[in-house]
Amino acid sequence: MKIGDYVILVLALLVTIGFSVFAARQSGTGGFVEIRVDGETYLYPLDQDRELEFEGPLGHTHVEIVDGRAHVTDSPCRDKVCVSMGWVQNQGDWTACLPNRVFVTVQGAPPADGVPDAIAR
Repeated sequence: MKIGDYVILVLALLVTIGFSVFAARQSGTGGFVEIRVDGETYLYPLDQDRELEFEGPLGHTHVEIVDGRAHVTDSPCRDKVCVSMGWVQNQGDWTACLPNRVFVTVQGAPPADGVPDAIAR
């Protein structure tokens, strides 16, 4: 191997490490949880522990936010798949109680002004 081969090898390794670090930072813990209930959207920061209750067509769905993560603790749906899905904490994670129309997803950092953009309802 010549000196140019070593230079290319080192550059390729640096680029690979750089992309890996960038990807790891992008998929980190989310900043807030977005809960959609039958057309309404609610935003809650993940750094504040709380218990929430939402009214859907079947009844009350309970969502808990603890230690930077969220999960559905109880719902009136028959199979309770949303409860068994467990905790969501990383950006892009989600859980849903489809029969009760409750959708919980973890988003990145909230907008700087604290207001959702024009896409959110």
